[in-house]
Amino acid sequence: MPIAEIRGGEVYYEILGESGPLIVLTPGGRFSIDIPGLRPLAEALVAGGHRVLLWDRPNCGRSEVAFWGPTESHMRAEVLHDLLVHLDTGPVIIAGGSGGARDSILTAMLYPEIATKLIVWNIVGGNYGLIALGSHYIIPNITAAKITGIEGLIELPEWQERIQDNPKNKDRLLALDADEFQAQMLRWLDAYVPKPGQTIPGVADYEFSKLRIPTLIIRGGEHDIDHPKRTSMEVHCLIEGSVLIDPPWPEDAWQQGQKARARGEGNIFDTWVLAAPAILDFVRQ
Repeated sequence: MPIAEIRGGEVYYEILGESGPLIVLTPGGRFSIDIPGLRPLAEALVAGGHRVLLWDRPNCGRSEVAFWGPTESHMRAEVLHDLLVHLDTGPVIIAGGSGGARDSILTAMLYPEIATKLIVWNIVGGNYGLIALGSHYIIPNITAAKITGIEGLIELPEWQERIQDNPKNKDRLLALDADEFQAQMLRWLDAYVPKPGQTIPGVADYEFSKLRIPTLIIRGGEHDIDHPKRTSMEVHCLIEGSVLIDPPWPEDAWQQGQKARARGEGNIFDTWVLAAPAILDFVRQ
């Protein structure tokens, strides 16, 4: 898999397809490009006449760990911008779901010159969605750094996986200062504290006025407390001229995906391939 040196760290990426406009496809969480459900969507977009860029974001998959920026998504947006400049892609279509939706929104917002269209789904929001993210991705790191230091931090299962995927990550983690790391995690945690005037974590609502490109939003499912229907509708209101459509998967797809993953019988992104027709229709317009 190709590697690019971006902001002092290795970023692994893959480009599928031989020709056609380039779509950057970003998954959620801290999942790698190998997460089940992502590649079928990418392959469907390639079959529709596009190239697709998949990338392991910092702290995901084989790429190297990094901890800087006002939020993790701001950091990823800066890295994606520099990766696209490094690859000399020119303007691209930016698409992503769940945490990848937030990364995609910020990339298009901060670097409008590199995005021609924006496509997002499973947008995280609401009290439960934000607090769950902070509890899962941030709190354990603060606790480990505070109580056991960096040596204890690298024993967390998440960072053990990053070390297994890329052994260089052990030295990068051990080089961290525990106090500085804790301070950075507290900054990242602040984004997940629900606030008035902040529909998605770490992004003020007024920042959405910077988005002037055609935008497709796939609505959150009914009763999906991780990606509330209300949040996608609010983002639709914030992005002038955006298009909001019903999800192409069952309304309870996320909940059923979580249950299937817990049983070892599927994954939370398995239904994403169903978005391919809507995405292809939108980018052809």
